[in-house]
Amino acid sequence: MLTYNTNLKKLILPEYGRIIQEMVDHCLTIEDRVQRNLCAQTIVKAMDNLFPNLKDGDENRRKLWDHLAIMADFKLDIDYPYEIVKKDSLDSKPEKIAYNATISDNRHYGRHLIAMIQRAAEMEPSEEREALVLLLANQMKKVMLASGNDGVDDNRIFKDLANISHGTFRFNSEEVHLNEYNIILPPNSKKKKKK
Repeated sequence: MLTYNTNLKKLILPEYGRIIQEMVDHCLTIEDRVQRNLCAQTIVKAMDNLFPNLKDGDENRRKLWDHLAIMADFKLDIDYPYEIVKKDSLDSKPEKIAYNATISDNRHYGRHLIAMIQRAAEMEPSEEREALVLLLANQMKKVMLASGNDGVDDNRIFKDLANISHGTFRFNSEEVHLNEYNIILPPNSKKKKKK
């Protein structure tokens, strides 16, 4: 009767294959320390031959010895030529990165545009600031059109602008008009079949 790999013990590092794992298991059973060291060196050479495209270097050799220790479940008592990785360091998880978890209703404008509006709200009132705010409002309209919203009206842009700036910038669509933009659809990439 055939023995299927699915019925066998699960491989710790499957990229090296079952033969290398069996060699490691055999090395664990060798009682003589000198013979065990020779067996381990042979296993590392065989592991190195499996991946000839890796550069011959100190880091690659260290990685192979680490993999040997992992495949032996850190039970192999030999003279390692390098300091091997510790078992508890493999189980440790990296610290979570703190992300800005605030979800904005205006996230379709993007962080940078929102940050520019908030920065403009901190500026001293001047003609330069008013011109900057109108440029930002026009950019908001472009982004809104690009995000697929049909028929973006200026009132919506001004409402979002007031919301993002915490009421600093309040415009009326009857007094201030934003630029009009035409939506240009990309050309149809499907070619007509010739008859």
